[in-house]
Amino acid sequence: MTLPLVALTPAGPSPARRQVLARRVRLLVAATITYNVIEAVVAITAGTVASSTALIGFGLDSVIEVSSAAAVAWQFAAPDPQAREKVALRVIAVSFFALAAYVTVESVRALAGGADAEHSSIGLVLAALSLAIMPVLSYAQRRAGRELGSRSAVADSKQTLLCTYLSAVLLVGLGVNSLFGWSWADPIAALVIAAVAVKEGREAWRGDACCAVPPTATLTGTDTVAGEPAADGGDACGCHPGCACC
Repeated sequence: MTLPLVALTPAGPSPARRQVLARRVRLLVAATITYNVIEAVVAITAGTVASSTALIGFGLDSVIEVSSAAAVAWQFAAPDPQAREKVALRVIAVSFFALAAYVTVESVRALAGGADAEHSSIGLVLAALSLAIMPVLSYAQRRAGRELGSRSAVADSKQTLLCTYLSAVLLVGLGVNSLFGWSWADPIAALVIAAVAVKEGREAWRGDACCAVPPTATLTGTDTVAGEPAADGGDACGCHPGCACC
C-alpha cells in the first residue's frame, strides 16, 4: 500500500519569535558599536604613536565594523528589515574594500622604507582583549541572524568574527616586533588583514551568507531536517558546501 505524499511547509520562526530575535540583534549591534568605537580610538592613537601600520589598520577596521553594525541597525529599525537588506550588505562590502585598500597602500609604503614600528604595550593588551570579546559577540549575533534568516545580520557577525582573526594576527605581529625587533612583521600582519578584508567584502557584496538560512526549512532536498544532511551536500546545520557554521 502506497501512502500519499504530504507537502510540508517551511517551519521558520513565529512572528513573536522573530520580534525577539530582531530585538536581540539590535542589542548585539549596539554592544558591538560601543566596543568598537572605544577600540578604534585606542588602536588608532596607539598605532600613530608607535608608527604601527597593523595597529592603525586594526583601528580602522573597528571604524568599519561600526559602519557595518550601523547599517544593520538601520536595517532592523525599519518595519520590514528584509526590504533594506541589500543596501546593508552593500555598505558592509564597501567598508571591507575601503579597509583593504588603505591597509595595503600603507603596508607597501612601510615595507619600502617607511618608519619602523615601535613596541606598543597598549596595542598588545588591546589585541588580547579583543581576542577574548569578539568571538562571543560574533557567535551570539550569527546564531540570532541564522534563526531569523537575515543575511545582513550574519554578514555583520562575520565582520565581528574577522576582528577576532585580526586580533590574533595583530597580537602575533606586535609580539614578534617587540620580542625580536623585526619591524617588517608589522606591515606583513597588516597585509594579512587586507587580504581577509577583501575576501569578506566579496562575500558580503554577493550576499554570500550561506549560514543565514534556518536549517528547518523544507523537505525539498535543499535544506536539512532533524539534523540530517541536505541532498546538495550541505552539513547538519543546513549550510551549503564550502560553509562551516555548525
